[in-house]
Amino acid sequence: MMGMDGENCPFQFNFEPATFKVGDTVSYRVTGSLSEFPFVGSLVEVGDDFVVISADPNDPTSRMRGTRESRPVVEESEALR
Repeated sequence: MMGMDGENCPFQFNFEPATFKVGDTVSYRVTGSLSEFPFVGSLVEVGDDFVVISADPNDPTSRMRGTRESRPVVEESEALR
């Protein structure tokens, strides 16, 4: 339940790093001044110890490297490029 009116979250997140695959929707965190906000993105690459996230799948330049954990962490400098 998202809101007081019984709204459901419009996203289905994968929180299991062992099963991450390209195209999964993830909730990720950003360090620094944006650390209090949740973000949503799609995985465009999955490595052994990292992921590459796109905040905008329609923008091929929207790529951020993050950690491979249940809610990946992206450095603020990556998110603000």
